Amino acid sequence: MKYEKFKNIFNETIFEESKALLIEKIAKYPNRYIGLFRPTKPKAKILQNLLQSHEIRFGDAFEEVIEEYFKEFGYEILEKKFVNGDNDELNLDQCFKFNNKVYFIEQKIRDDHDSTKKRGQIENFEKKLNEMISKYGERNLVGIFYFIDPDLQKNKNYYKAELEKMSRDYGVELYLFYGVELFELLNKKDVWDEILSYLEQWKKEIPDFPETNFDIDAESSFEEIKDLSPSLYRKIFQDDVIFNEIVLTIFPEKKTLKLLLDYFKEKSSEKTIYKTIANLLEERLKN
Repeated sequence: MKYEKFKNIFNETIFEESKALLIEKIAKYPNRYIGLFRPTKPKAKILQNLLQSHEIRFGDAFEEVIEEYFKEFGYEILEKKFVNGDNDELNLDQCFKFNNKVYFIEQKIRDDHDSTKKRGQIENFEKKLNEMISKYGERNLVGIFYFIDPDLQKNKNYYKAELEKMSRDYGVELYLFYGVELFELLNKKDVWDEILSYLEQWKKEIPDFPETNFDIDAESSFEEIKDLSPSLYRKIFQDDVIFNEIVLTIFPEKKTLKLLLDYFKEKSSEKTIYKTIANLLEERLKN
């Protein structure tokens, strides 16, 4: 894989739509950001929220980039979403066919779960194993529990023991892997070295902290958030505290807000709610 493709996957998955998601959270849960019993000011909480979001989406980026490698290897990518007999929606992180074997992978960034979560991880894996056996049979099925970060192996003994028991009971080939081990199984160790190299280069290019002033790139911010539900804007524009303490924290120069005002005015002929939002925002911007 070329570095530009790797970088674009990570940047698009982690950073795109993060502003829109933040606006949604502010509208739905404003008390998470403001209030007398919050030990931080809104800006600090917003920064914390963005950092948490980026951490979660980092795992999503790895799912996508590893699948892209599998495609480059020539593997047949199989359906990853299905509903089991209990009507539970199950999502596989990776699923592909190679050399007449079907592989499915439960993929996590790091092995750092507490005792309750680690049991939940195994129960979830077993659910997926059951469905994969029903779908593809047990003979040519390979299941893998994979942690990308090899430096943290908190529950390795537990996972190893549970997967060994599960493998015996179901008659399916199951593995626990960390870091390079997955790629060694696939005879692609050089790809792991490439991933590490690309990851190191990418981390040098990204900022130390997310930017909480969305007016720095107002046009981009506007494009990302303009089509959010009108109900969200109605809520954040009509509330004095939310607008003054949170909205003006992320749009301090009001550039993005002015673009939104023009946009809502244009759409006011379509629906009354857009006229309502435009009036609310126009009144705010006069102050």
